[in-house]
Amino acid sequence: MSASTRTIGADTIARTIILLLALINQILAIAGHSTIPFTDNDVYQIVSLCWTVAASLATWWKNNSFTCIACEADEWRKKQLEQKKASSDTKE
Repeated sequence: MSASTRTIGADTIARTIILLLALINQILAIAGHSTIPFTDNDVYQIVSLCWTVAASLATWWKNNSFTCIACEADEWRKKQLEQKKASSDTKE
């Protein structure tokens, strides 16, 4: 699998969040402060929320052109696809 197609899995994100929470709790305990009270369900909900927000933002951004340059690029791409289709139709 190439580096450009490899993605970070949900399990990696969950483990990273749990590690960060554990480190924060340890620092708070050493400093004499009360630790973060959380349950497994709280961690699940946080990970689920982060994953949903990240997926939503990525999908929203990827499928919408916000700048003039992006709109022009969409038109250029559309013309290129039409030309490609026309040239493949004439070859048949």
